[in-house]
Amino acid sequence: MFTQDQPHIRNWINGQFTDPVSALATQYLAVTSPYNAKVIGHVPLSTAADVDQAVAAAKEAFPAWSNRTIKDRAGILIRFHSLMTKHAEQLADMVVLEHGKNKAEALASVLKGQETVEYALSLPQVVQGKMLEVSRGITCHDTRVPLGVVASVVPFNFPVMVPMWTLPIAIAMGNTMVLKPSEKVPFTMTKIVELLKEAGVPDGVVNLVHGTAEPVNALIDHPDVKAVTFVGTSHIAEMVSQRCHKLNKRVLALGGAKNHMISAPDCNIEMTSTDVVNSYSGCSGQRCMAATVLLTIGHQQELIDKIVAKSEALHAGSQAGQVGPVIDQASVDKITRYINEAEAEGARILVDGRPWTKEHQEGFWVGPTVILHTNKQDAALHDEIFGPVLSILAVESAEEALAIENANPYGNAACIYTSSGATADHFIKRFGAGMCGVNIGVAVPREPFSFGGWNKSRFGNHCDITGDGGVEFFSMRRKVTTKWVPQESASWMS
Repeated sequence: MFTQDQPHIRNWINGQFTDPVSALATQYLAVTSPYNAKVIGHVPLSTAADVDQAVAAAKEAFPAWSNRTIKDRAGILIRFHSLMTKHAEQLADMVVLEHGKNKAEALASVLKGQETVEYALSLPQVVQGKMLEVSRGITCHDTRVPLGVVASVVPFNFPVMVPMWTLPIAIAMGNTMVLKPSEKVPFTMTKIVELLKEAGVPDGVVNLVHGTAEPVNALIDHPDVKAVTFVGTSHIAEMVSQRCHKLNKRVLALGGAKNHMISAPDCNIEMTSTDVVNSYSGCSGQRCMAATVLLTIGHQQELIDKIVAKSEALHAGSQAGQVGPVIDQASVDKITRYINEAEAEGARILVDGRPWTKEHQEGFWVGPTVILHTNKQDAALHDEIFGPVLSILAVESAEEALAIENANPYGNAACIYTSSGATADHFIKRFGAGMCGVNIGVAVPREPFSFGGWNKSRFGNHCDITGDGGVEFFSMRRKVTTKWVPQESASWMS
């Protein structure tokens, strides 16, 4: 069944690659490259027994790992960061192969993951705690304590970057981890765990278990897993959150998005059009920060013409500036269904990406698509499509634009394009989103500012997933009050 060109992916448990516990009975799922739909490997559908094995390894490794100083743990991550830099091209090539990003996007995603590693390297200085003499002869101080074994469930769309949202901070804080990669992109993390071991991360500190729903449920339900992070659709994120809460388990589950861009009449047309196109078509639209609805205040024909021209100039491929495929046939079907429905409801298709599906006989392709709407109820204006599709709707006023954006059940990101500081301030204070941009369509914050949306884009404990939010999530505060010298006058604290 497995050949050299179609490797047999294995779990990584206690510092070595391991076959599933029920190796003979385990089923395998084909992994395909989106560029040509060819099978490039097979991933095991692990069971609860495999989760038990991984959690046991992580639990055994926790006492020694957590007893190291944070400076010691960060020193190991310095070596890991160096190895990630050394192997960045190889990791990017793996992302291109298994996910379909173009090479520049893939390399950028590796480097973006490195930013969180770099933040983790600063934690010895960041999490020193506080100390204060609160009364005569009495001091209070706090320290951060790791949780124990934590689980991280990550999606397909960023095989390196999203795992790096959680892994470096979690283990730097002294936790051990079981990570469940997406079954659609298992190769990249398989390489990264080897780099972690080469850097000096002890066996059992980081473990991988592959599969679909069963290992996720097993991780949530496992009594030795103290916290769970999840990134995926809002529907599943809410289910994960509810399941964890029933177990009184710490959880942070990030969901989907429908991000809005608003163009004021005074926007810089050249800059805005370039940024809008990059936002909706970059990474083939498969990112929760893609802004896919443009609300123009008034009819802005010159801006629309520029967006159309720049969208039509995009070509399919794996090189910088080209648009790669989407992840699988189910995604193609979903994206084209929304385009078809919008057209049937009377929307104008200004740029049509559907012909790419026929022009590229192999792989999973949908080209950049621009839809001009007149009906505010069109599904493409409201649902997360997760593809390179931009919906444009003209509105009469800033108040109408904000009303539409605020009515969005998600709350991940929003952007205002304007040349006016007053206009920018007006919108930023009124957006219903956790990450906002001024003339930046993909307003991803950089550490120490943390990543996280609002509303149905985030469920669970009210922390963000990176930066200081990650530190808060992956640790507990211990508060210590100390008295050594008897006080001359008594008080309630004596």
